[in-house]
Order: sequence, then C-alpha cells, then structure tokens
Amino acid sequence: MITIALPKGGLLEDSIRLLKSVGLDFSLFLDSANRQLEIWDTTHTAKALLVRNYDVSVYVEYGQAQLGIVGYDILREKQPQVAHLVDLGFGQCRMSVAVKQTSPYRSAIELPPHSRVASKFVNCARDYFEQLDLPVEIIPLYGSVELGPITGMSEAIVDLVASGRTLKENNLLEIDRLFESTARLIAHPLSYRLGMDDLHSVIEALRAATLVTQ
Repeated sequence: MITIALPKGGLLEDSIRLLKSVGLDFSLFLDSANRQLEIWDTTHTAKALLVRNYDVSVYVEYGQAQLGIVGYDILREKQPQVAHLVDLGFGQCRMSVAVKQTSPYRSAIELPPHSRVASKFVNCARDYFEQLDLPVEIIPLYGSVELGPITGMSEAIVDLVASGRTLKENNLLEIDRLFESTARLIAHPLSYRLGMDDLHSVIEALRAATLVTQ
C-alpha cells in the first residue's frame, strides 16, 4: 500500500487533480465538511495524509509516507533526506528579497552590512546573503513578514512571492529573486530504491501526466 503526503493550502487542489488523472482520487480532502486527515482513495488502493506544506517532507523522510508533494521552497529551506523526483510544474512562485518602496536600495547587494532581514525562510535567506558575502542579521518571523520593513524592525524581507499583490498592497518592492519554486514530487529514499507496492509505476504515471500538462 502506498501512502502519499499531500499539502494543505494552495497546492492541494492541483495535487489532487494530478493524482486523480492517474487513478488515485482523494477529492474528499476538497470537501469543506470533511475533517479527516487520513483517507483512502476511492478504489481503496492507496492512502493520503493531509499535512502542512512545511511538514510533507518530514512524513516522507521518516517513512510514514512513501510519496509526497511539496513546494521546492520547503526543500531548499529544510534540505530533507528525500528523493527529489519530478518538477510537477504547478504552484509557481519565487523566493524574493523585498524592501519598502521608499527604500533607497534597489538590489540586495546595496543593503548596508549588518542590515536586518526578516524571513520565515531563515536558511534560504542566510545562504543567499552568504553567497553575496554580505553580513546581515536574519530575524525569524513566521506570521506577517511584510510587517518587518513596515514597522522598521528590518530593512528587508525574504519571502515567497506569487502575484506580488501582497507586496504592492503593503507598499513593498521586490528587488531580487533567489530562485523559482514549483510543486515537486518526492519519495522516501529506501522505498524508492526498493520500489515496493508498485511505487515506480505510480511515479512514472505521475511523471507522464505532468509532461502532458506542461
């Protein structure tokens, strides 16, 4: 039996649509009346777990799920011990540096040394500024990161950006991009090597379905 960890939030609907295209229907998770966090597909051949996007890789890394769908941003931030299999192509966004629109800085490298940068993606932010050889103080924030520059707590933020609407509404300006992010299919390394429970067939079906939609 295959167990798949699925992410709550913006990636869920497309994840379920993709799985349904290969015969695994977990549409019950889209029912607002449903409160179950673990369900069987409609053919009773596979299970799915509904977890936070940030936790998908944890369930896969520790073997509670053989497969998972997760944003590339999470993989870059957490660097879990999982097999990276397929770029699924949906959930497009980008990891970016942003400042107040009134800021004099128009690229990350222009920030003064030891500036404060707020982010929930602490490792991504630290790695990026280390590559720039620019020492900064990373302030971990896990709520409304945009408030960092607004309140003056930080000169900049590092955060995910999709349409950019939230930045504009809060008078923030995107000045640099770290990387692009999309949804990725990941697997538990040992399960992937052994290929038990017809795992490779499911992976190849998902790979083929992704190619068709791209």
